Amino acid sequence: MTGDTASASASADQAARVDLAAAYRLVAHHGWDDLISTHISAKVPGKEDRFLINRRGELFGEIKASSLVELALDGTVISPPGAPVNAAGFTIHSAVHASNPEVGCVIHLHAPYGTAVSMMRCGLLPLSQKALALQGRLAYHDYEGIALDLGERARLIADLGDKRAMILRNHGTLAIGRTVAEAFALIYTLETACKVQVLAQSCGQELVTPSEQAQRNVTRQTAELADFMGAFGETAWPGLLRLLDAGDPDYRT
Repeated sequence: MTGDTASASASADQAARVDLAAAYRLVAHHGWDDLISTHISAKVPGKEDRFLINRRGELFGEIKASSLVELALDGTVISPPGAPVNAAGFTIHSAVHASNPEVGCVIHLHAPYGTAVSMMRCGLLPLSQKALALQGRLAYHDYEGIALDLGERARLIADLGDKRAMILRNHGTLAIGRTVAEAFALIYTLETACKVQVLAQSCGQELVTPSEQAQRNVTRQTAELADFMGAFGETAWPGLLRLLDAGDPDYRT
């Protein structure tokens, strides 16, 4: 590897780490974290068989670019040597990264409203604009217990299919993207759609479901969900980083 190539590789690796650390901080900012549970991962640039994830025991609000752990898809801790990681996190994230080399980021949350909807037999209803954007594009995976059984990976991937967002029944939510920004935009959309559904249902009033024509319009307008979320994420991401930088920019270190 030449000096220029090595420098470019190191720069790409650091950029991936900064974006991933930012995603953790943003999840904490929105109150979607769950102490040391749940996880976000990002593929290591140029290394299809490796991804970055949080060290077990760190709160989302204190994660830094330098504290992230590099893992191989077989579970080997690359760096720092011996760093502890969440076993359930490895099960879920290794499954998704191994299934599709285009996946750049995977976000799994136990956020309150997404988890609430995961317990509803009806799932996410076509009530809000954000929910309509996900209609027909949202997968469901039945609860099997804490994700410690590596055999569950095949079933999770089978249920995910070609979808980019998933509700894990009685558990939480999942979103994937080609970039951290895209995955964050998708999980934001899913959690917000779940939130407004729960709030609306709690009012005890009859709810208005958009017409079938309106639903078809939104499906058409968001025909390429990945591109739609990608554009949404990439446009919003610089502002989200500015939000973090104005508060505590040490996530970059």
